[in-house]
Amino acid sequence: MRFANRINALQPSATMAVMEAAAQLRAQGVDIISFGAGEPDFDTPEHIVASAKTALDEGKTRYTPASGTATLKQAIANKLKKDNGLDYQANQIVVSNGGKHSLFNIMMTLFEEGDEVILLAPYWVTYPEQVKLSGATPVIVETKEADAFQLTRDQLLTGVTENTKGIIVNTPSNPSGAVLNRESLQAVVDVAKAHDLWIISDECYELLVYGGEHISLASMEGAYAKTVTVQTMSKPFAMTGWRIGYTASAPELAKAMGKFQGQATSNPNSIAQYASETALNEEPVFLTGWRKEFVERRDYMIKTLNEIPGVSCLMPEGAFYAFPKISGLFGKKAGDVVINNDMDLTKYLLDAAHITVVPGSAFGAGEHVRLSYATSLDAIKTGLDRFAQAVNKLN
Repeated sequence: MRFANRINALQPSATMAVMEAAAQLRAQGVDIISFGAGEPDFDTPEHIVASAKTALDEGKTRYTPASGTATLKQAIANKLKKDNGLDYQANQIVVSNGGKHSLFNIMMTLFEEGDEVILLAPYWVTYPEQVKLSGATPVIVETKEADAFQLTRDQLLTGVTENTKGIIVNTPSNPSGAVLNRESLQAVVDVAKAHDLWIISDECYELLVYGGEHISLASMEGAYAKTVTVQTMSKPFAMTGWRIGYTASAPELAKAMGKFQGQATSNPNSIAQYASETALNEEPVFLTGWRKEFVERRDYMIKTLNEIPGVSCLMPEGAFYAFPKISGLFGKKAGDVVINNDMDLTKYLLDAAHITVVPGSAFGAGEHVRLSYATSLDAIKTGLDRFAQAVNKLN
């Protein structure tokens, strides 16, 4: 069967593949502990759920404007002012079916054949695929674990050509958990201004920062006009299944993205929009407790990973991922199994330890694997004990 070239060139999501493999084994009765999930394990807060029920009872089940309701857009604008120091009007906001949809709108509106878009490795698995779907070419600029995945102007300039049209920045980072400091962000702004580039600032983990500082790129001097701020309800409010994300940008770009969305999907789910409005209008007091739990899990995971021979891991500052370096295990074997790369280790851990991790090569960093600590501390302890036992069998 023949399909369009854009589909043939598209790579499947590695995180989805890991979750599907785990689900298949669980269905066979295997006790699997998954470190692959990219979503909080907490329930959506009750007051948000209650507002959705109220919206249903009030019959708010009709179409809304394609780019979101006016009241939700205003709630988003208020949130961006309060939390991020950003001044946006409602006509600069586009509400979409999750952060991934927001990013897709950006790619399809800004980029086309012949363009190049810079990605910072390690990068979220979807970025290069969405860039390719737009017709543009992803250009990878590597950041280094030795530099805590921070970035310099000279590093960024290695990816700039006459065809470069944009830079995608994700802070806090999926997969590394790194939070870009002011110097790294200034490097992005300096290069973007010098070469008239768009900055796509994916800030979906912005409220999950532990002790550090999250800085919205659009708040940097000279960055506002050509920065697209991307945020989501999914991670900070445990609303992954509700599918609401949003962008804030120049009015002209927001109008163009709204036009694209109007023909692609039309409006996001009406009930989820009303629930999101409630979430943004009320103080997220629950986040204090969630952050405390994430820090406890993170600290245990990083300490334990660093005690496993051949494994080392930086302390992540945000999100809910650990990104250990596992290249010290390459060349080792257990029986007929040889660990030549991250994919081999991922399969070995699934087969021998019944735990799932995501291979780092999916993020452009093949010396690493990603583990999520968005799961219970008991599961983390059991899973990491299995990890250590499996590694101890390698020689």
